[in-house]
This record gives sequence, structure tokens and C-alpha cells, in this order.
Amino acid sequence: MEQKIGVCNLCEAICGLVLTIDGDRVTGARGNPDDPLSRGHICPKGVAIGDVHSDPDRLTRPVRRDRATGAWTEIGWDEALDLVADGFAGVMNEHGRHALGIYLGNPNVHSLGSMTHGTALVKALKTPNTFSATSVDQLPHQLLGHLMFGHQLLLPVPDIDRTSYFLVFGGNPMASNGSLMTVPDFPGRLRELKARGGRMVVFDPRRTETAKVADEHHFLRPGSDPWVLLAMVRQLFVDGVAAAPSYAVGLDVVEQAVAPFTPAIAEQHSGVPAEDIVRIARNLAAADGAVAYGRIGVSTHEFGSVCQWAINLLNVLSGNLDRTGGAMFTSPAIDVVGTGLVGRGGHGRRQSRVRGLPESGGELPVAALREEIETPGDGQIRAMLTLSGNPVLSTPDGARLDRALEGLEFMAAVDIYINETTRHADVILPPTTALERDHYDLVFHVLAVRNTARFTPAVFPKDRDARHDWQIYRDLALRVTDRLRPKRSLLDRLKLRARMSVSPTRMIQVLLARGDSGTTITRLRKHPEGVDLGALRPDQLPDRLRTRDKTLDLAPTLVLDDLARLETVAAPAEGELLLIGRRHKQDCNSWMHNTERLTKGRPRHQLLMHPDDLAARGLTDGATVKVTSRVGTVEVDVRATDDVMPGVVSLPHGYGHGRAGVRLGVADQVPGVSINDLTDPERLDVSGNAALSGVPVTVA
Repeated sequence: MEQKIGVCNLCEAICGLVLTIDGDRVTGARGNPDDPLSRGHICPKGVAIGDVHSDPDRLTRPVRRDRATGAWTEIGWDEALDLVADGFAGVMNEHGRHALGIYLGNPNVHSLGSMTHGTALVKALKTPNTFSATSVDQLPHQLLGHLMFGHQLLLPVPDIDRTSYFLVFGGNPMASNGSLMTVPDFPGRLRELKARGGRMVVFDPRRTETAKVADEHHFLRPGSDPWVLLAMVRQLFVDGVAAAPSYAVGLDVVEQAVAPFTPAIAEQHSGVPAEDIVRIARNLAAADGAVAYGRIGVSTHEFGSVCQWAINLLNVLSGNLDRTGGAMFTSPAIDVVGTGLVGRGGHGRRQSRVRGLPESGGELPVAALREEIETPGDGQIRAMLTLSGNPVLSTPDGARLDRALEGLEFMAAVDIYINETTRHADVILPPTTALERDHYDLVFHVLAVRNTARFTPAVFPKDRDARHDWQIYRDLALRVTDRLRPKRSLLDRLKLRARMSVSPTRMIQVLLARGDSGTTITRLRKHPEGVDLGALRPDQLPDRLRTRDKTLDLAPTLVLDDLARLETVAAPAEGELLLIGRRHKQDCNSWMHNTERLTKGRPRHQLLMHPDDLAARGLTDGATVKVTSRVGTVEVDVRATDDVMPGVVSLPHGYGHGRAGVRLGVADQVPGVSINDLTDPERLDVSGNAALSGVPVTVA
């Protein structure tokens, strides 16, 4: 046996690991105490990372599906790549570039090869019908980053290690280890916050793992966050403490825009007492270093962009932006924002064909994917490529998308599993897994609560006949574009080949050398635990702004215009039930539910419901109930709990495995239904993000 340094890239926490290796198996995993960011922290997913590598359900060779019988057969790489290239080129040559749709799942941002070569493949295929998990997750954050700071990834990060007042809306870092706030060991950091006299205040419709350890937890109705947040912003003006830095514009416009959103109106919508709203706004403004943070619960409803705008305003107007203990910006060794490696983003430069929904950051809202497949006409999607994604379980009205995928002329997937989505593919191309490839986090070092850098060499060598994801993307880009008509020029083809043939590791070497941190890949190889580059640095603005005129726009027109829509929303009806999601430490979105280590223990699939709501409907704890929304019905066990407020029910995200033809090992015994068989593709934020939270349902 031997020990090797590894990394868990299954979630945003990017925890450093010490792995015990016996041959080609991981026999033990623990947190690396020498890692300057994760500090020895590990969660159940990190413990189970070796299970993915040795998973008997995992594909290790390309497979082809017989459409007549549904049977899967292993084939060679050349045959598989040619089949995919012929399939895509055939459809695109006949029907145009629009005929190909591409969906990128969440794991792509956790893979260096996907970040360097997956995006290059998408650009090479030049289809406007690109979708991703962004529009069922963090799109409002990225849109406000673009509109206010000039770049979709220039996102302020809570300085959790030095703050004295942490205000959380719809986030659960005790379970998630942070999101758009890479914060491994959040429990330890919270203990440190309280030890120095700090406080954490949480607003959430559910008493989450984070709410349970907060100094204050306030229930509020799903979707009512914007009224509460805007009332807090308004209170800063009322108290005369609202101030903006010299490089900010639009302060007077903001004051006028938030004036109608009083604490009294916020109480009507949210159920939070007006006096609490006022008190907490004042506490935030008075604290010596404070930060407001909002995450998935406020991103995934119909006014997610208004919420993220208001959260940014709380931090700016209270004097806590770009300040120690407040909302700060990282100084990464590889600055994907400053170097332009990731584009600035944008919004509304084109629209989807059927509903006219706006693109954001070059992608269309995934809520439009199903209709773009089903609706005939010029530009109809007739072929699909999914990259490490399972939109049938993770996007709105998944059951109908499931049926739509059956009608495609051709489909391929880059994935290690036959899942609810990839079961429709004609060919699946499986890449190596995390332990078989080099890794550097291009994005999460940009969103971390401390400046660090870490390069992790592969723990295991890849099998001789295996392919890394970047190699698959390279071969697909070259083979598909070579078959497209009209043919690209020889010079363009040579440039593409040269670009796609550089390994991700070589790219990291070059990017580090170009940076100004003094960090080199040689240094990182000598220190696989990571290199500490120090705490987040204040006073980076306005230099870090990417807006054209180096100003911070406090009043983006797109969001201001949406306030009129917000003012038309009526207060909630008596007896209405609203559905929200939830996640667990042991879950990784829609996958890893076939890992026995993570699925054992008490069932976690149930619908959570307040005892008073059960009694009002004549239902009993543990019964099987029907949950119905506008788009669908599911049957699931119900569990009575006062961890959800009356009028709220909760289902976990990512469940619902075992659809026809899918074999996922122990997942066949893991109960549960997909919450996205209930979510509605017509409920959208102005950004195009799906409103997965606060869905009206009935339970019977």
C-alpha cells in the first residue's frame, strides 16, 4: 500500500485528500491537513471518491445502442468516433448548424479537460443551440456579475474567515460546502466566526442544516426573498447610511426604485415581521465587516436576478464591498476573468426559436430545450450531444424532455454512465474519471474564500485503451468539422488541430507562467497539497472592474424593469402549497446514487411536509401521496416535520432514477422521484434561469 495526494472535485469545495492506494484501488481517503484551503476537511463524497473509479456500473469503453432492441454493445474508439462524427455531420449538413443541440452538465466545470477542450469543441461546432446546467442554477449571479461588474465570473465572495456578520438567503453551506463561495470546512469556519464574536443569520423556508446552527433563523415563504431584500436595501436609505464608492453610478436611481418596497409589504409576502427586517438591515450596516450572501434558493425562482441585485446592493451600500470581512474578490494564480479565458458574458443578443427566450453568456435557457426538439420547422433540434449531463432529472418538466429525446434523429453523449438521459444516445463515449487525470481548478480558485493554487497529478495511470475527456473532445472536433459542408479552409483546420492538440496540463503550465503570482507548475508539483497565496485582498476596485468605463453600475436597466413585474405579484393565497428542493451532503446532484457507501442509512427521498398541512388534508406521516403541479404528478412517501414552515413542501434534487432501460446498480433500490417532473418550464427569471423553487402544488 502507498499514500498519494489527491483532490475531490465532486463539488465546489475542492478538498485536498490523502488517499491510501492498494494496486488499482483506493482503500482509504481522508482530508489533507496540509491543504491551505480545505485544512483537512472531508465530507462523505470525498470518502467515496474511489467508489467512482471502481464502480462496476461505470462505462470504460464506448458503447453503441441498437435502436431496434435497445441493447448496448461495446465498440472500438475509432468506430465510435466515426459514428458520432457521421451522425452529427449528416444532420447538420442536411438541416443546418441549428439542428444540433448541446447540453453541458455540472461536472464539466469540475474537469480541467472539459474547461480547456470541451468549450473549444462547442465553439468549433458553431451551433447556436447550446444549453447547460447554468440556467437551472447560478445564471442570475453570472448575469449580475456581467451587468454590474463587467464580467460573468467577477463575483464577490464572502470573506467568511474575517467577517463578523454573515447574512444568508437560500444557501445551505453546511450541506453544500459553499456554492459560488468555495468554502471547504464551513463548519470549522463557522465555529471560528462565532468564537470571535460574530453572528450568522439565515432566511430559508426550511430549517436547513445551516439554519439549525445559525444564531437566527427566519422562515420566509418561497419566492418572497426579493421583497425582504429590497426592504432591507430601502432601510439603508431611510436610515441615511446608504453610500456608494466614487466609481459607482446610479445611487439616486436605486433609492427611487426601492422606495415602494416597504418592510410592511415585505411582511405581507414573506411572513417575516417588519421589525425583524428593519433590525437585521441595521445590524448588517452597523457590523464591523459584514456580508450578505444568497445562493440556490434565491437563484432558482422567478425573481432570482432581482435577489442577486439586492444582495449586491446590501454589500455595496453598507460599505462592505471590497472590504476585509465583507464581499471581496480573489487574486487567483490563473485569472480567467482578467485574462479573458472566460468571456465577459452577455444577455439578449439572440433569442430561442420557439418562445423567443434570451440567451445569456452565449447559451439559451435549458427550459427551452424540450420545445426546440419537439417543434417542427427551420432550426429544429434534430441531434443532441450531452457532455456529462442528465437534463431529464435536472431540468424543468423532465418527464416530457425524456419523451422528446426519443424522437431525435441522432444522439451522442460523453459520459461514464447510462443514465436517464444518455439511455437515448446512439453512442456513449466514456472519459477517464477524476483519479486518472491531472487537475487544476480554473473556476473554483476564482470563487474561493482564500487565495490558493493547487495542481494535482493523476493518482492512477489511465488504461491503455481509455481516453481523457480532452482527447475525446479533440477527436470529435476534428472529425465532425472535417465532415461539415462547406469545408473549412485548410488554415482554419490547422489552427483547430493545433489548438486542440495541446494538453490541459501544458496549458496550465503556460497560464501560470503568464500570471503575476510567481506560482509555477514546478512549484505546484513540489507542493501537491497546494500553495497558500494569502487572504482575500481589499481595495481591488475599480481596477478589477471589467465594465467598459470602469464604473460599477448600481442600476442595471434589465433588473430595474423587472421590478414592475414584481409589484404585480399578489400576496400568497391561504392554504396554497409551494414546492422547494433540497440537497444532502451524501448526494452529488443526479449521480452517485448508485454508490452503496453514500446511499446507506436512513432514507432521504421523502416529501417533507408540516404536520398542520398533513392534518388539514387528512394525511398521515409515512403515507404515499400524490404531488401534482401544472405539468405533472409524482407519487412519493411523505414525512411530517416542522423543519419546513406551513405551506411549504420539499423534495430532494437529483432523485428519480430507474426509468426504463436504466441500470444503476443499487440505485434500483434507492426510492424517490424527480422533483423536475413537477417543475414548470414556463416559470422563468428574467435571466432565463428556471424557477425551480416555489412551484405551486397540491398534495393528496
